[in-house]
Amino acid sequence: MKKRLNAYIPLFAAVAAVFLLTVAVTLPKTWASNDVVAATDAGSAIGKLQQIVDSRAATYKARDQYRHPADTLLFFGLRPGMRVGEIGPGESGWYTQIIAPYLGEQGAIFGINYRDDMWAMFTRRNYSEEDIAERVARSAQFPDLIASIEGAGDIPATGFPLDKVPEELYGTLDLVLSIRELHNPAELEDSAEMLSMFLEEIFLLLKPGGSLGVVQHRAPEDADDSWANGRMGYMKQSQAIAAITDAGFDFIASSEINANPEDQPGPADYVWRLPPASIYINEGFANRKDEFLAIGESDRMTLLFAKPLEE
Repeated sequence: MKKRLNAYIPLFAAVAAVFLLTVAVTLPKTWASNDVVAATDAGSAIGKLQQIVDSRAATYKARDQYRHPADTLLFFGLRPGMRVGEIGPGESGWYTQIIAPYLGEQGAIFGINYRDDMWAMFTRRNYSEEDIAERVARSAQFPDLIASIEGAGDIPATGFPLDKVPEELYGTLDLVLSIRELHNPAELEDSAEMLSMFLEEIFLLLKPGGSLGVVQHRAPEDADDSWANGRMGYMKQSQAIAAITDAGFDFIASSEINANPEDQPGPADYVWRLPPASIYINEGFANRKDEFLAIGESDRMTLLFAKPLEE
């Protein structure tokens, strides 16, 4: 039987006194413990994180006003020395550039990509064989990405797709981050149960008490379900929470760190009309470029979950 604690020990307890002064957090009625968080001095850890965030190239820092990386990672309980999986780090690793040097050589980082067979399922996106091959190759290229990051040192780094998880990694990760990634498997849930498989693998990778941090483009709660199923990039917050808790996770907390009330998408809107993608497929969208740029990046939910502790 899954263990539930009556008294909460916040996953980010060591930094809560500082962090809760700067972000809006809604706590539910259950919590799980994480002894990794309490193991490091909060003040020095926060200072190190902010130093890494501030030292990045201007091209990366230009997105900080929308993505709030330091606050987001603190909310998720990221600490030096953790074993962390990042879903879909991509070619340049926008968050990877922060996470790898912050974890240090006592930690470990894992670039976790979608199943290799998933890309061909996005038939409406018209991925070419070259496009698919490029995405599949990112798993093997992940250690090279880490080696190119200043300050990452010799942190252990491994990349793999979710259909080829190394057996020895199951039950060993402290934290998995899914940042603007949940909509892709969600789009394929009805046709291939891809979101269910995605969440099952993440659950298995985490150790008991380990955390899942989610940032996701947020649809209005009154949006039509067929529009908010991930295909337009957006999902309802209630939908995301339901899917993740149905996969066995405990919902821990939500934050409005990455909210943007200027983004009010309608039935014709897709998230990629906004920066930094700024892709104008729909008729008339190119003429609305200034409007979309003024909105900024999307409205986003920020959610924290935990794998229940074993009895």
